Amino acid sequence: MTARAKLVTDRATLPANALAVFVQALQALGYDTHPLLAAAGLSPDDFGDPDGRVPCEAYGTVLACAQQQRFTPNLPLALAQRTPIGAWPLLDYLVVTADTVGAGMHQLARYFRLTGNPVVVTIREAADPVLVELSAPVPFAVEYDAALIVMHLRAETGGRFAAAGVSFQHAIDDPAAFARAVGCPVDHKATWTGVAMSRDAWTLPMRRRDPILRRLLETQADAVLARLPARDGLALEVQRALAERIGGGDTRLESLGRALAMSARTLQRRLAAEGVSYQTLLDDARKETAGRYLADGTLAIGEIAYLLGYSEPAPFHRAFKRWYGETPEAFRRSRT
Repeated sequence: MTARAKLVTDRATLPANALAVFVQALQALGYDTHPLLAAAGLSPDDFGDPDGRVPCEAYGTVLACAQQQRFTPNLPLALAQRTPIGAWPLLDYLVVTADTVGAGMHQLARYFRLTGNPVVVTIREAADPVLVELSAPVPFAVEYDAALIVMHLRAETGGRFAAAGVSFQHAIDDPAAFARAVGCPVDHKATWTGVAMSRDAWTLPMRRRDPILRRLLETQADAVLARLPARDGLALEVQRALAERIGGGDTRLESLGRALAMSARTLQRRLAAEGVSYQTLLDDARKETAGRYLADGTLAIGEIAYLLGYSEPAPFHRAFKRWYGETPEAFRRSRT
């Protein structure tokens, strides 16, 4: 590894293999990537280690120099169009083996940390259409991921998937060209960032759905997540607060924000800066508590669902099966 890439102890880093995906896409677009890597203090050898990491600014340097070498409007979109399914093997196949588009998006939100990507995925399933919100420190990341989500879902549903719309809070180079590529309206300078999906699109079956393979991948992914650095900062505070409240307390974002002396919007923004969403923390707390209550055997499953904030058993059963790959009843039988 070059001298600059070795300086990882005192600066923020990201996985080298994720940058390698962008470099390969840039090559497919006809860019000469050797000077781009050299400008970032990198070489092709830096991508040989699957666990290698590079400074965060290397991403920005490579992309900025590419635009100087030859400007490409909507560069994140162009890179997404040249990113195949399997570029991030574990995450991609966790999504495409899901039963439906909606289940795949929940997999994406839950396991996105595997990529080291700074984007936070939050699902607003109560909204109509369903909103898959994306937040990140840099606009490039959300443009790339929004395009990737739409195009890959279209491929994995045999062309049946169409987003209701894509929105960005920032201005993009060419909204009309972006809309043509993703096949839906694109709104920039909007009030939110992400992909909107109709209920019909949300329930479309995935062509490679495979519950057996998915459970095997989830076991591997959960083990990888367990080895990732523990959360710290505000995320750790929220995690602890949710652990205290999850068994019947108020877990609403607004309530927790008041307890931490900040608005709900500020809380969301600060968590996004740490690479996690409030919904992910709440989901993790519910999963851990549900497993503990069921293994204990004292409470009925309906009581557990109510304590975790579910008004009806059915949504709890769906969530539990997503968490553990089996029903609450099967989980309890196996633990008792």
